[in-house]
Amino acid sequence: MKLHELAPEEGATKERRRVGRGIGSGLGKTCGKGHKGQKTRSGDKRLPSWFEGGQTPLHKRVPKRGFRPVDKIEYSVINLKTLERYFSSGEEVTPQALLQKGLVKKGMPVKVLGDGELSKPLKVKAHAFSTSAKQKIEGAGGTCEEVRW
Repeated sequence: MKLHELAPEEGATKERRRVGRGIGSGLGKTCGKGHKGQKTRSGDKRLPSWFEGGQTPLHKRVPKRGFRPVDKIEYSVINLKTLERYFSSGEEVTPQALLQKGLVKKGMPVKVLGDGELSKPLKVKAHAFSTSAKQKIEGAGGTCEEVRW
C-alpha cells in the first residue's frame, strides 16, 4: 500500500454544501435561508436571554411605584427587652458587645428601640436611639451615648 492509495472508508465523509449555485442544486437563490428577516442576514444572531423579539420588554410594561432615597441609613435594630435579657446591671452595651452576642448584623449601625421595659441601669452606646428608648434607659438609671458611624 502506498500513501496515494489511502482513502477514507465508504460513507465516512460527506460532500460540502455548495449554496447559491442555481435552482437545480436545491440551494439556489436564497441558499436555504428563506426570505428576509434576521436569520437570513450575515453576522451574529445571538441575542440576550431577556430579549422579547421587539415587543415592549417586561421591565418597561410593569408600572413603577414609590421612591427610594439614596441617602437612607438602614439600622440593625435592638429592643430594650433584648438588652434586659442579655446584659446585667451596670454593664456597658456597645455595638461590638452586641455583635459578639449575635444580636445585631455586622457592618450596620445600631439603633436602640423602646419596646419592652428596662429594670437595671445600663451604659448604652449606639449609633441612634428612639425617644422612648432614651427615656426608659435614663429612667432606669442608665446612660445613653450616641457614637459616630
